[in-house]
Amino acid sequence: MIRAGRLRHVQTMADLAATLGKSLGTVRNQKPYAAEGHPAPISSAKSRALLWDAEQTKAFYAGKPVPKLPQADADEDLLDRHEAAELLGVSPNSWNKYKADEKLAAGVVLVPEGPDGTEHWPRRLVREYKDSRPGRGAGGGRPDGSGDMIPRDQILPRIAELLDTDPAITLEAVSDTLGIAKFPTAQAGLATLRGQRIADLIQAHPGLDPKDAARQLGYPNITHRGAITVAERELHARSARPYLQHTADVLAAAGIAQQTQVDMRQPDGEHLAAAVQLAPDQPTPALVWDERYGWRTATSRRHPIGKSTDTPPEGEGIRYLGSGLRPDPEELLAALSDGRKGTKRPHTAP
Repeated sequence: MIRAGRLRHVQTMADLAATLGKSLGTVRNQKPYAAEGHPAPISSAKSRALLWDAEQTKAFYAGKPVPKLPQADADEDLLDRHEAAELLGVSPNSWNKYKADEKLAAGVVLVPEGPDGTEHWPRRLVREYKDSRPGRGAGGGRPDGSGDMIPRDQILPRIAELLDTDPAITLEAVSDTLGIAKFPTAQAGLATLRGQRIADLIQAHPGLDPKDAARQLGYPNITHRGAITVAERELHARSARPYLQHTADVLAAAGIAQQTQVDMRQPDGEHLAAAVQLAPDQPTPALVWDERYGWRTATSRRHPIGKSTDTPPEGEGIRYLGSGLRPDPEELLAALSDGRKGTKRPHTAP
């Protein structure tokens, strides 16, 4: 970090090269800063932009004792993203979202000054932001059914950080810390993340019993049922993903579909379904795959999968393509190019 009051002494690698009378490329290649006894960078260990204190490097190259820097933390210390994230207790990626806060954005310091500078924030501002985060202190939880205090897209990443620290964390602790409702927000988030991590462990160790996986991960017994249900659904979805993604990639390569990562859903909570958006010049807006019925054309671009039903969708504009549940992509291409191919009902329909 850049200690309070020492911003004027900060030295970049380009500054160091100029001081040594060498080009920046030469310094990068020769790495004189790696010599024994050379002052350590003041930038954090994970920072890509190395920074030094010029008073320290000047003394070193003059053969004089290297002065020590202040060791006590101060409000005006400047922290980079890694140090700010550590103080806040989150990952650097999460900090990238939090730094958009109005006060943090207004207080950012670029070192060196200019568009290529590395972002730093005064310790004081990071502490103030930490203390003001939703859910801190007494009464921080949210009543069931009330609105959550953090954006929806940040809920799972924030819960994941808490779960990394304490696998046995409770709903109450998540609710109080993040300012979200216990039911359903905290409960659903914990079950989802625990289930995904159980699935990860089982994939890495095929044959591992889900309950044993949950125990290895340190999850309390009371959470096993919900997490294992999620894990089983996750593993089921992962088993179909390679085929669906390959099919989507082939359709995109042929120029009839948009390149995308296939998003699988379970509209009825049990059976998998996925959609592939087709190019605007195609006669149908999308293709839908249902593990019960195989591939079919869709009539809606915005909601191609539609509502869950116990029977295969039928009607104007719907054709079932392919000879089975997982036909080769080339078979789909052939069927799409010939409107005479396909059936009104799937071959596998009950």
